[in-house]
Amino acid sequence: MQYKFLLPLLLLIISSASVQAQSVALGAKNNVAPAKTDSIKSNTGIKSSTPLLAGNLSVGSDKKGYNHVPLAGEKSYFGEKNEFVNNFVRKYLELHYNTLGNVQSISSTPFSVIDDVLDKKNLPKELKYLAVIESALNHNAVSSAGAVGPWQLMETTAKMLGLTVTRKNDDRRDLLKSTGAATKYLEILYSQLNDWLLVIAAYNSGPVPVQKAIERTGSHNFWDIKQYLPQETQGHVLAFIATASIFENLSKFINLGSIPVDFKFGKEEEPAIPVPMAVAKDPVAKPVTMVQVKKTPWTEDELKNMTMVRITEPLYLDFVAQDLGFDKKTLARWNTDYELFVFKTYPTPFYNLRLPKDKLDLFLQKKESLTKRSKAYYSNIK
Repeated sequence: MQYKFLLPLLLLIISSASVQAQSVALGAKNNVAPAKTDSIKSNTGIKSSTPLLAGNLSVGSDKKGYNHVPLAGEKSYFGEKNEFVNNFVRKYLELHYNTLGNVQSISSTPFSVIDDVLDKKNLPKELKYLAVIESALNHNAVSSAGAVGPWQLMETTAKMLGLTVTRKNDDRRDLLKSTGAATKYLEILYSQLNDWLLVIAAYNSGPVPVQKAIERTGSHNFWDIKQYLPQETQGHVLAFIATASIFENLSKFINLGSIPVDFKFGKEEEPAIPVPMAVAKDPVAKPVTMVQVKKTPWTEDELKNMTMVRITEPLYLDFVAQDLGFDKKTLARWNTDYELFVFKTYPTPFYNLRLPKDKLDLFLQKKESLTKRSKAYYSNIK
C-alpha cells in the first residue's frame, strides 16, 4: 500500500541585537508523497499552496508543558465520540492485524531508538507510532514524490531541519537523525496548536489547512474541524489514534486478529485472552482455529428493519440521512466501519451500506444525486 507524507516547513532563524533568542517560522510548501512500501495509511493525495504560518518554539520544553496523547477509551477527552473511536480501533485491528503484527515483530530496536529521542526531548512516547503509519518503520521507504525514510521526509524539508541529503549520504534513511528532525517539526507544530491530534493532522496536510479549519469553526477540537480537513488527513489522524491505542494497550490482541467482545476500553481490568481448549489441555496438541462469537451492536427491532445496499463510491452520510429523513446518529451507528471505506482502508472496493428497509426505494431514487453531491463534497475538502 502506498504512503504519503506532506511536510510543509520553512525555518527562518531571526537574530536580535538586544535579545539572544530565536523564532521559528513555518512555511507551507505542500508535496504529495505516496510511498512505495507496505503501509496502513490511506493513499489519497493532497496538493496545495499555502502562506506561511509562524510559531515560536521554546527551548528546553518541560514535559509538563505537553498534553498527553489521547488513546481509545479516554471518554474525558473524546466525549460523545468515545464509542466511535473504540469501534474504529476494533475494526482497524481486524483489518490490519497482519501489518501491525509485522511491525510488532521488528519494532524492538526502532522503538528503542525513537523512545530515546522522545525521552530526551520530553515528548510523549506515543508519537513513535506516527512512524508506523508513515512507513511501517521501513527506513528504505521511498515515495513517488521523493519522500524518504521512516518519517517520509522530503529533501527540502530534511535539509531545512538540518539533515544531509546527497546521492552518497541521505540522513533521512538514518533512524536516529531522521527522528531528531521529525520530532523537531512536531515540537514546532505543538507550539502552535497545543493538541496532539491537531499536530498529527498538520504533520500530514501542513499547518495551514488545520489553521483554516480552526478559523472556520472557531474550535481547536479535532472532531469539530474534522469535516473541513483534507480527506486523507482525517484518515491519518484516525489511523494514528488506532495504531497508538493498539500498540500501547491492545498489543496482546494483535496476533489474535480482533479485540474480545467483552474488552472494556479505558478500564484497568481486562479479560484474559481466550485459549483454545485443545491447546490448554495438551501443550503439544495441534493448534486449532479460534472463532469468537461477536455480539451484534443492534437491537432485534433494528435488525428486522435493516437492509443493506452495496455502494462502490463513498456517500456523505449527512446527505444520506437528510435525503432519507432518517436520524444521522442512528445511520452512523448502523455503519460504524464506514469511515474505513471513505478513507480507502476497507478490505473491499465496495461497502454494504445499512439502511432502513422502508427507505430503500427512496435511497435508490436519490442515489445518483447523492453520489454527485458527495463527490463534490469530498472534492472540496481534498
